[in-house]
Amino acid sequence: MGVVNVTPDSFSDGGRHLDADRAVECAERMIADDVSIIDIGGESTRPGAAATTAAAELDRVLPVIRRLSGRSVWLSVDTRKASVARAALGAGAHIVNDVGGGRDSELLDVVATFDAGLVLMHMRGEPQSMQHDPQYDDVVAEVGDYLHDQVERACDAGVRREAILVDPGIGFGKTNAHNFALLANVEAIADRAGVPVLIGASRKRSLGVIVGDDELARDDATLAVSVAVFAQGAAAVRVHDVRSSVLAARWIEKVEVAA
Repeated sequence: MGVVNVTPDSFSDGGRHLDADRAVECAERMIADDVSIIDIGGESTRPGAAATTAAAELDRVLPVIRRLSGRSVWLSVDTRKASVARAALGAGAHIVNDVGGGRDSELLDVVATFDAGLVLMHMRGEPQSMQHDPQYDDVVAEVGDYLHDQVERACDAGVRREAILVDPGIGFGKTNAHNFALLANVEAIADRAGVPVLIGASRKRSLGVIVGDDELARDDATLAVSVAVFAQGAAAVRVHDVRSSVLAARWIEKVEVAA
């Protein structure tokens, strides 16, 4: 899953693709690199980010979705709002990537009505407050159990179980220690949640603690994460640098076949 943030303030690529032409150009490069899903977002949910109106989100994402609709790639809309999800699916998106983790029952109803795909992410609190001293007794168990409950909630709303992925929410209400524990226990999270796992750790602050703030170094660290989580059975990774993680996925497949 390739990240295309059509925002002025996302933590890594904010402002780079705010213009629809640039966003589409970015997506075209990802398609050339054999991306499977393009995740288009119009609201930053980085720590401390202010909320965005539905109208602003729609102004940002709909032109991009419409121009990419019909390409040989799945389109995902990264949103917490039912109204944005409805319009994006109507414009040609196939998946809703809900960082709210299914808290909004109306959004789940929209996904069910369109028979769309759904990503449910774990987030403790809201972007404005989620990094204020997050605490867990057992982060892997608590995140996995929460995601299981939200999967069941989505299924009760009519979303097909086989259309759901879960995301443990690296950096969303977690310390670095929590993040690394989750990355080391992808299989356990999938077992608890009952559906496959998507990991979104690309260029995040917890990787910067190890490799520094240089973007290329964080891409190298992201590649290491992709290899590690694919080896644990992750279904997908959400990344800014598509090419390296595509190669990692293919390498893991070859190793598994050889074994």
